[in-house]
Amino acid sequence: MKDKSLTYKILKQIPSLIFIAIGATMAAAALEIFLIPNSIIDGGVTGISIILNTVLGGSLSLFIIALNIPFLLMGFKLLGKKFFLKGVYGMLIFTTLLEVFHYVPVVTDDILLAFIYGGLLLGIGVGLVIKFGGYLDGTEIVAILLSKKSTISVGQVILIINIFIYGTAFFVFGPDRALYSLLTYFVTFKIIDIVSEGMDQAKAVYIITEKEEDISREIFRQLGRTVTILDGIGAVSQSHKTIIYTVVTRIELPELREIIKQADASSFVTVSDVSEVIGTHIKKKPKELKPISKEK
Repeated sequence: MKDKSLTYKILKQIPSLIFIAIGATMAAAALEIFLIPNSIIDGGVTGISIILNTVLGGSLSLFIIALNIPFLLMGFKLLGKKFFLKGVYGMLIFTTLLEVFHYVPVVTDDILLAFIYGGLLLGIGVGLVIKFGGYLDGTEIVAILLSKKSTISVGQVILIINIFIYGTAFFVFGPDRALYSLLTYFVTFKIIDIVSEGMDQAKAVYIITEKEEDISREIFRQLGRTVTILDGIGAVSQSHKTIIYTVVTRIELPELREIIKQADASSFVTVSDVSEVIGTHIKKKPKELKPISKEK
């Protein structure tokens, strides 16, 4: 039975692995046949790697892998083994195909066409990877960790990091290429928004379930997020309903979906964007979780 269960879990991941591979392929193609030949860079770790590769020479893929290793390890600690494995999987495909596409002829040397189509292709690719639980850049992991220890949001941390990267690009590639890189970042950012169900870093999640104890415990154990338990009554059935409310980051949303599926596949879930979060919804784990009390 255990072998069958393991096989089923592996088979369930095949569609997401396929889409992560497609997304990584599109992202690598966007960089090597549109953006990098025209001295337009991406943000995050990839942008840093492109700058280092330009200044020092060598392999872009090796720079990306080397710089992302600490963030992959952080991701393992923060979001678990599944996220780590998908991250490694996406990263290997992405860096391998960067080397392959490096030898593909450049599509255009028109800077305007390169930034528009490169940004679109990169945004779709990264969006697919994020949507299906992987990632190609460690910046978001750092952003999540920093946001947990301060009042700065994940989006603000990423923006601050990228300001320094594009500021450096100003001196390495010149002002016009740095400005085009910044425009590409905003195009990519918006496309990721569309593809991955919203770029707002915070997502409010309502879960109507009969397994509130199991789901709440796993959300806290795996994501470190607190939850609020609400009581409700079905308007038609007049039966008691338990509603779990929590707030997670966009990158944690695939893991939350998996937690809910495993604990209560019949639960009803809604996800909405949160424009601002005031206060903290991430707590240090106590030695022992107390059971949820239903007493009034």
